[in-house]
Amino acid sequence: MESQLNRSLHTKKQSFWEQVRSILGIILIAFLIRTFFYGLYQVPTPSMENTMLVGERFLADKFSVLFKDPVSGDIVTLNEPVFKYSTNKFKNVWQRYVGVSVGLNGFDWGPSNWTKRVIGVPGDELKGVLENGKTVVYIKKAGESEFAKLDEPYLNQYPVVATYDSNRVHQFTYRSYDPNRPLDQQPFYQLTKTEIGMGKIIAARHGDKAIRYTGEPYRTVVNKQEQPWLTGEVENGMAIVDEFYIKLGHDEFWLMGDNRQASYDSRCWGPVKKQLIHGKIKFRIWSLDSDQSWWIFELIKHPINFWYKVRWSRCLQSVK
Repeated sequence: MESQLNRSLHTKKQSFWEQVRSILGIILIAFLIRTFFYGLYQVPTPSMENTMLVGERFLADKFSVLFKDPVSGDIVTLNEPVFKYSTNKFKNVWQRYVGVSVGLNGFDWGPSNWTKRVIGVPGDELKGVLENGKTVVYIKKAGESEFAKLDEPYLNQYPVVATYDSNRVHQFTYRSYDPNRPLDQQPFYQLTKTEIGMGKIIAARHGDKAIRYTGEPYRTVVNKQEQPWLTGEVENGMAIVDEFYIKLGHDEFWLMGDNRQASYDSRCWGPVKKQLIHGKIKFRIWSLDSDQSWWIFELIKHPINFWYKVRWSRCLQSVK
């Protein structure tokens, strides 16, 4: 009787550790796939409109960038370029390869993931200028003698309007809209008079416009010592970040958003090292008009309106 009991306990113990090993194996495989092969990303800001809208989920190829550098025009995912990495080796490895951003005793354990388009690659010379009041980017590839105007068909052609909604994660933000359509028939976001009215008030408090139009110069607070690539005149600590000149080093990339009127990009934080770029966006899986990290919360809060927020025509599409 005692022998049978011991065998039963031994079997249960064996079964427990087999389950533990299986779970650890699944976690390891998931980690390897997420780190080196494919990643899932959500768009939290309007910087890539209208190629990518807030609330969309994308699949990124993380394998090819291990062997081949991104080229001009690629949409890439990258670690937050202004993130301050730890000097502690363990934390540094965690931040670079696990990248789970959680506040812990005042320490941020990982950078957030950003998405931008590659404008310049190593060896390129780039300059941003104003022509007839409109922003233009010129590029000179390595080995070429003259600058050529960059053709950018991906740029957002819609104006962006200041909006404020206390229920959003990013309460104040600019969003694309079609001025020729009523608010309840907008192609990108569900907009209301209230959030636009509040957005106008807050924009005015910051000395900003309620509406920004495509091609308009983007003026913001700058520090020429920290942003030496900026070439425009600084007035009252502000300058047009669309005026710049840079020659990229052997491991540097220049990244910008498609929505130049609402994008925090290389114009503000400069060139990016290759090691920060970890994937190329390939496929749009899902599109929902919400900036919630987990769509299930949106469904629970708004079980009926949720289905009207799904942008069905933008689901399951390749992206370029």
